[in-house]
Amino acid sequence: MYYRGGTMAIELTVKRLGNSLGVIFPKELVKSKSLKPNQKILMEVVKEADLSEVFGSLKTNVSGQTFKNMVRKGWK
Repeated sequence: MYYRGGTMAIELTVKRLGNSLGVIFPKELVKSKSLKPNQKILMEVVKEADLSEVFGSLKTNVSGQTFKNMVRKGWK
């Protein structure tokens, strides 16, 4: 589980369930949020991004380490 900006993010794997797709929530999350069967919830979906092709393509006079430090500023 990840905590970002006061919200909780959890990495889940999408699985095929018949003709549909679904995810299984870990029991710790179910317990902490008091989730029950057939209960309606809101969920935000954010796909994990692969930036490996983009990294290094930006032309700048700033070194890679300086750029990473600028991006990480404020992260905890």
